[in-house]
Amino acid sequence: MDILAIIPARSGSKGVAGKNIRLLGGYPLLAYSIAVAKLVKSIDRVIVSTDSQEYADIAKDYGAEVPFLRPAVIAGDNSGDYDFFQHAINWLQENEGYRPEFLVHLRPTTPFREARYIEGAIEAIKKDTTATALRSLHEMSESAYKTFEIENAYMKSVFLGSFDIEASNLPRQMVKTTYDANGYVDVLRTSYILEHKKIHGDQVIAYVTPRAYEVDTPEDFKYLEYLISKNPMLVKNFFK
Repeated sequence: MDILAIIPARSGSKGVAGKNIRLLGGYPLLAYSIAVAKLVKSIDRVIVSTDSQEYADIAKDYGAEVPFLRPAVIAGDNSGDYDFFQHAINWLQENEGYRPEFLVHLRPTTPFREARYIEGAIEAIKKDTTATALRSLHEMSESAYKTFEIENAYMKSVFLGSFDIEASNLPRQMVKTTYDANGYVDVLRTSYILEHKKIHGDQVIAYVTPRAYEVDTPEDFKYLEYLISKNPMLVKNFFK
């Protein structure tokens, strides 16, 4: 089973300029995803999909392959994940005759991962032949059953669709546990993407991981730098 890790790293972030190559703990953000992918024994290749030659050169410095540059038309703010997966699959098939069975999607914005959880995700989807994909989640600190929207300046329960919010006062043990999809790891079937023109489908394995610390804003970078100051192994585990 050929397994390809693919790391999307477009250059046009508006929230944080150059986010995917911004230094975190002294290393470019995308380098963390490359490093952890190279620690996973099941992964055969690690490719970065980027529209930037600068990003490509940095990715290569940390051991990833960058066999192509992503076209600008699928590297904008409104470009979806399906677009870059389709491009990568088609490019590799047409130029190398290579088509992996599984794609391991590692977003650069989730730098702190453990290889064993990625390995576990790969094993989980290998064993479940009916699964269309696998996606990681972590438990929400507060159940989504206790969330609200605001309508005409008043609180309204999202799940009950009611302005009577008494149910939100129930003890957490009495409401269902809910989960946030996170960027820890997704494992996708190449054949499903090509056949159905979507990446996840309707039989997606729920793979629960430790809480994923994601970085999207300058404040997020500051918080992760704080975590590193408290635990330098968050960096040393990847860059020894």
